[in-house]
Amino acid sequence: MSDERRSLLAEKTPFPDDLDERLRAQLTFLVEVDQLKTILRQSPLAAADRRENDAEHSWHLAMMVVVLAEHSDRPIDVGHTIQLVLLHDLVEIYAGDTPLYDSAAGAGQQEREVAAADELFGLLPPDQARRMRSLWDEFEERRTPEAKFAKAMDRLQPLLLNWMARGGTWRTPGITADDVRSRKAVIGEASSSLWRAGKRLIDEGEARGWSRSGVPRP
Repeated sequence: MSDERRSLLAEKTPFPDDLDERLRAQLTFLVEVDQLKTILRQSPLAAADRRENDAEHSWHLAMMVVVLAEHSDRPIDVGHTIQLVLLHDLVEIYAGDTPLYDSAAGAGQQEREVAAADELFGLLPPDQARRMRSLWDEFEERRTPEAKFAKAMDRLQPLLLNWMARGGTWRTPGITADDVRSRKAVIGEASSSLWRAGKRLIDEGEARGWSRSGVPRP
């Protein structure tokens, strides 16, 4: 990113000068993350003929955590896991969405997202900035049961939407059902039962012609 400071959304309608400094920083951040609603993903909606945005995706993951937590192979703190899924894609406000099956777009993704995390969370008061960044790092590193389950939801949710769309991004040129299984296998790190269900949907989708079968091995 250049040294030139980014214009913030809150600057379009500045807050009163006498607003508490800490609250001003918090509200500035909350206004800035409204942009998450404008970041389009590749996944189709089940309820409408359009693609979902990042805010809709994050909300759906939070709901999935509430409903599916009992399927985690290890006990998880549901509230903590919800925090992870709600903020995991905030960096895409500045870094952009990287489609799962686009290897070219994935080049430099980590560097872009780390820079975005530094910039975006840096809008908050220092204590909250450290907390948010710690949560984002936890999700990325997948070392805790909560982070593993959060990542599993991040992979399972578009799987469900693609099933409802009878293929969706599974039909991406050059992508096979084996590629889908490989990218979704992380679900099994958190939940054996959800991964069995996920594989069942992928297998059935392949059988129905909603994804390409891999090249037969000799």
